[in-house]
Amino acid sequence: MDTNQKGVLTELEVMLYITKLGYTVSVPYGDRDRYDQIWDINNKLYRVQVKTSRWKDENHKAFIFKCRSYSNGVQHRYTKEQIDFFATMWDGKCYLVPVEQCSSEKALWLEHPTASNPNGAQMASQYEIEEVLKTL
Repeated sequence: MDTNQKGVLTELEVMLYITKLGYTVSVPYGDRDRYDQIWDINNKLYRVQVKTSRWKDENHKAFIFKCRSYSNGVQHRYTKEQIDFFATMWDGKCYLVPVEQCSSEKALWLEHPTASNPNGAQMASQYEIEEVLKTL
């Protein structure tokens, strides 16, 4: 399966997940927008960019996704003016991360790291979609 197919599957998984929670999802026509989906949460619209995650390293304590795109060989970062959130799936759960909390990639930890950047590690549990939606 190529990366495009993986991305499409992740978008469908996220769409199914949020729909099962009882919210409305819209998909922009064409492939020109910086967001993949628009979610209607409590009568407010949110622009969501969906990204596919992978293991951060061989220790399998965190997963990671890229917070950028490429066009004509040039890297583009997402801004708050373009999207509100990144969404990703991991092990059957959906995670939602505000764009302003991301740099060029985002690591979400399943276990506390032992050595590298223990104070800056962000636990995946705080970004589970059900938890984030409580704050909107």
